[in-house]
Amino acid sequence: MVALHNQWDDLLHDEFRKEYYLKIREFLKKEYANPAYPVYPDMNDLFNALKLTDYGAVKAVILGQDPYHGPGQAHGLSFSVRDGVKPPPSLVNIFKEYHDDLGYPIPKSGNLTPWAQHGVLLLNTVLSVRGGMAASHRGVGWEIFTDRIIELLNAREKPIVFLLWGRFAKDKAALITNPNHHILTAAHPSPLSAYNGFFGCRHFSKTNAILKDDPVDWRLE
Repeated sequence: MVALHNQWDDLLHDEFRKEYYLKIREFLKKEYANPAYPVYPDMNDLFNALKLTDYGAVKAVILGQDPYHGPGQAHGLSFSVRDGVKPPPSLVNIFKEYHDDLGYPIPKSGNLTPWAQHGVLLLNTVLSVRGGMAASHRGVGWEIFTDRIIELLNAREKPIVFLLWGRFAKDKAALITNPNHHILTAAHPSPLSAYNGFFGCRHFSKTNAILKDDPVDWRLE
């Protein structure tokens, strides 16, 4: 079974034993073993978001859809790519807003691991994908699993800021009912929609204004 080595292990203990999750597990065994196509991220990186950001450490959540489906890109954190990999267009736009909002320099690397280590849960709602086939693992059960993660965070008393970018992420707002938490919405940062409400959203500074007693360290350089 999955070992996350933090609070998530106890919180998700029963989830990893439910029938739907066992079906995901069997599905993934076949997918990763299929020589016809790669599956991303590497199976050891599937749960990096949970491993790097413990339940009690979550200050903010940035929801993605499914992982990047190009070679070497996905490593288990929404919108993030490994060091040395060219940032995809959505991440380029995130960095533009980050620079305009906070004044920090555009990062040289698209690796967002420092955010994860500083309390930003970079959660995709689907945790795997076939190479070159966007959305190919939607509907296999991941959405049930990640909705449960959002429900567990919703139950927390300490405030969390949920950054919901784009229609797909905004649909998850229905799971966030605890008045202690805050929801910030904007257009998706993809080139198709960034100019329709992502640029200028100032979500990084707004998050820290909300979390004024314990803000996120957003610096990446």
